[in-house]
Amino acid sequence: MGKPLIYEILEKPASSSVIGICSLIWFFIQKRNTGYSDVGLSYETAMEGGQYWRIITSAFSHVSLVHLVFNMSALWSLGVVEQLGQIGLGVEYYLHYTLVLVVLSGLLVLGFYHMMIQKFKVEYFRRVTAVGYSCVVFGWMTILATKQPSSKLNLFGVLSLPISFAPFESLIFTSIMVPQASFIGHLSGIIVGYSIAWGLIYGMNNYWAITMFGWIVLVFVLSLKRTGSMELRFIEIEPVTDPSLPSVGVIASRNGRTLHMGVLPRRGVADIV
Repeated sequence: MGKPLIYEILEKPASSSVIGICSLIWFFIQKRNTGYSDVGLSYETAMEGGQYWRIITSAFSHVSLVHLVFNMSALWSLGVVEQLGQIGLGVEYYLHYTLVLVVLSGLLVLGFYHMMIQKFKVEYFRRVTAVGYSCVVFGWMTILATKQPSSKLNLFGVLSLPISFAPFESLIFTSIMVPQASFIGHLSGIIVGYSIAWGLIYGMNNYWAITMFGWIVLVFVLSLKRTGSMELRFIEIEPVTDPSLPSVGVIASRNGRTLHMGVLPRRGVADIV
């Protein structure tokens, strides 16, 4: 017989909190009938529109219930990282590098999009919109596979995968089960995960985590204000565009399946991360 749920929650406080946050955001999205284009990350909105806040909102947002359940089930199993303080992991390590995974995997996704658009001239990646916590989930799968290869990853309480193969098994599994799953998003999480596990990214402590969090909040708020996505009266930013020129508007559908940008309507694509 397993432990009571309350004890498991207390043993995994950080991952339990993230699951709660993502679930509340999903409920809010459903209540407001919000679509992918409202919260998701795309090259066009982030890099060309300056909506850098989407790096954060896209990570914690899920529009599909199946997508939410899959990610949160995997995250619950990966919460074992919080109990492995004896091998240098633990709750602080989990919090510090979750912050790193959220930001760096999002930036890496944009980097891949930039390469595909500028180098290979694939305009599809300019408007594809990604949402979901999978970048972070795949990152933690990779870290745990490197640090504790004997662990198991349990999905939905019925499917158990050897953690050493879980990142790539899950990459194939999600690509088959969820055709819209973002290969680039999942791969970005795996790359950042290996970079952390192999010590290429290191040195996070409470000081750097708080400093990084502060900069994230600052950029998040300023980009919201600058792009007019939220009214913040206590912050004033001088306009940098010529007011005499015609503006370009954004019209986003509420069903999350289309995205219209610019003067002429163009079809967007949603990617589940």
